[in-house]
Amino acid sequence: MSRTVLVVEDERPLAETLRFNLEMEGYRVRTAEDGVEGLSMARALQPDLVLLDLMLPRLDGLDVLRGIREHSQAPVLLLTARTSEADRVRGLDLGADDYITKPFSLAELKARVRVHLRRKQDVTVEERELEFGEFKLDLNRRLLSRDGEPIALRPKEYELLAYLAQRDGRAFTRDQLLNDVWDISFAGGTRTVDVHVRWLRKKIEKPEGPPRHLITVRGAGYRFER
Repeated sequence: MSRTVLVVEDERPLAETLRFNLEMEGYRVRTAEDGVEGLSMARALQPDLVLLDLMLPRLDGLDVLRGIREHSQAPVLLLTARTSEADRVRGLDLGADDYITKPFSLAELKARVRVHLRRKQDVTVEERELEFGEFKLDLNRRLLSRDGEPIALRPKEYELLAYLAQRDGRAFTRDQLLNDVWDISFAGGTRTVDVHVRWLRKKIEKPEGPPRHLITVRGAGYRFER
């Protein structure tokens, strides 16, 4: 069965170019020209992947992303002419999986689409749960709970925690985490790793005393200890 890709892009020539090239790759492609239409189609179609422009009429791309993440964990790749680090960090923090700066190579875009769809397909259906202290991380349901009570996590909080928890005891630099969890690297971007670690610590660590699970490795980065 062909995968469905939703392209939310208000520049019609670019949207049609993306549609043509992705259909040539065998994908089922649908397009939306503004943010309101894009969010509505994302909810109705439940696409396997979304290519989302940031600067859209009627509803900004970041608001569309926020709306998508309320009901879907499908990969979202941002298409943006914005070059500031703050815009990229904000998009990643809201749950984007990748971003591509305009103008971009179609070959690179198609390669990134393949990578993210392959990762989604490779997720095992085998039941997997990781326990640490009073917490349980359900990797199938993408759910963290404490003594049976669910704890709300942002998408990238979950992905960072799952990545580290599955590699118990191994230390990772901030650059490694940015590349492996966010699948991206850019100058100064490691700040977003520290922000997510801080958010996670508020949810899984005791307010007093040193962290028990998310450990800072001096001069390197972080490691997870069950």
